Amino acid sequence: MAVVKQSEKLKNVLYDIRGPVLEQAERMEAEGHRILKLNIGNPAPFGFEAPDAILVDMIKNLPDAQGYSDSRGIYSARTAVVQYYQTRGIMNLDTDDVYLGNGVSEMITMSLQALCNPGDEILVPSPDYPLWTASVALSGGTPVHYRCDEDNGWNPDLEDLAAKITPQTRGIVIINPNNPTGAVYSREVLQSIVDLAKEHELLLFSDEIYEKITYDGAQMINTATLTGEDVLCLTFSGLSKAYRVAGYRSGWLAITGPNWKAESFIEGVKLLANMRMCANVPAQHAIQTALGGYQTINDLILPGGRLKAQRDLAHRRLNEIDGITCEQADGALYLFPKLDVEKFGIVDDEKFALDLLKEQKILVTHGRAFNWPDPDHFRLVTLPSVEVLGTALDRIEEFLSSYRQ
Repeated sequence: MAVVKQSEKLKNVLYDIRGPVLEQAERMEAEGHRILKLNIGNPAPFGFEAPDAILVDMIKNLPDAQGYSDSRGIYSARTAVVQYYQTRGIMNLDTDDVYLGNGVSEMITMSLQALCNPGDEILVPSPDYPLWTASVALSGGTPVHYRCDEDNGWNPDLEDLAAKITPQTRGIVIINPNNPTGAVYSREVLQSIVDLAKEHELLLFSDEIYEKITYDGAQMINTATLTGEDVLCLTFSGLSKAYRVAGYRSGWLAITGPNWKAESFIEGVKLLANMRMCANVPAQHAIQTALGGYQTINDLILPGGRLKAQRDLAHRRLNEIDGITCEQADGALYLFPKLDVEKFGIVDDEKFALDLLKEQKILVTHGRAFNWPDPDHFRLVTLPSVEVLGTALDRIEEFLSSYRQ
């Protein structure tokens, strides 16, 4: 039999969050080592459980969830998404413009496959959630990264963004609150991006999966509230983070704006939705209950809440470590600290992550995995309890006290 090789389509597709460093961690676990995994925003292993109401509703509806649903999703769940966005000030959304998926990740891939031709460019933030860059490449498009400015609270560099728009540009990706930096964008920043999209007739892809996880009064503004009928906006969100059900794979895509100018594209989205038959039906039944019920996430992000306490501890302790500086995160579940590469002699941030793993049994993700160009950052997940985080940061400090690459 001839050697079977992977498709050429995967040549520029990378997802290093689950790359070589994780593979080394898995080998170490197989040898009996206990690894503290601070690389993935997966709430369940850290004691965050789904609200009881969601579990009860899914169990109750299981007898009726054994067949395929409408390929866009069950009507009551899509209606619940529409009604939720109405409370956020998005009034130009119809139930037929909502597509339910197996998490936001499926909807990202589906929308880009429906849009991109070879040579089309999509502007993606740097740093980014790397699925965006990978999905653009897999769809045949070209990801072009616009820089976010660490010295300006990790806000997008609007001049850099504008300078990278070309005749081949088709859309702009916004991740708000941002993964991995935790930045929450102001109305002014978002409006500037919307204005660029309008001027150049671009689509907006607004990844808002962390929209309910903000701290210290930071106001999360849905991009679609600013676009009106001038800009086609694709909003992505779901239940995985705020409702702690990452494994249920329950997300959605909502399309607002001048749909009549995008009938062909929307037909493409509908075609791809039909091809995958439907999203996970039991998890679709959780959406109406989740969006309409008591929002337990608020207990975790307000003063005294567990998520806020963990973020505060991690931010303070990181900045106390000689050779690390870290911007505060206004949202999401991560911090993106900066390493003093001269002090530590770092030329390869993936090697830094591997060395930390081997010595301290702590798994983090290196910054270039998020399409950041320099080897001077890593992402830390803030989901463990304050006790576990405190111990982990003590060990990181011990590791760095003598580290030189």
